[in-house]
Order: sequence, then C-alpha cells, then structure tokens
Amino acid sequence: MTIGKGKRPRDPNQLAKWTVEVSTGQIPMPEEPATPQIVTPPTDLSAYMAAIGRKGGQIGGKRRLKTMTKEQRIKVATKAARARWKKTNR
Repeated sequence: MTIGKGKRPRDPNQLAKWTVEVSTGQIPMPEEPATPQIVTPPTDLSAYMAAIGRKGGQIGGKRRLKTMTKEQRIKVATKAARARWKKTNR
C-alpha cells in the first residue's frame, strides 16, 4: 500500500506499516507544511487596512465611537437623521 503526498493513514495497522516504511527509508519522509508568513503592518493604518481588505471584519459601533470626536459623531448622526426623514412612507 502506498500513501501519496505523505498523508498518514487513519487505520492503526496501516499507520504502523507506514511508520516502519518511513523510518526504514522505504518511502520518503513527508514534507512539513509551510508555516504562514507573518505580515508586518505598514506605518500608515489606512494603507494596511486597504491591504488586508475585509479580512479583519468591520469595526464595531462601540470601537468606532471611541475613535470619533464629538463633532464627528454629531455630523454622522445629523446625516443619518436627515436620511431617515427624507424617506417616503410606503
């Protein structure tokens, strides 16, 4: 029985046979999977966020409120209120 791509069998008897074959050199040693590379973020936060896209997900409302100034929150709330009142009833 040959196992392709270094995959380990689940059956205990086949696993024992595979282990003996690997240790005696009858089949080549399976290669280790590549470790993921750690990406260091650039100094510009917006460039970093653009690079990773939506991988990290959207920023939640609580975190967004912590980072916004009072004037920014007022501006966003005013814009949202205008948009709500602008809608027609259906």
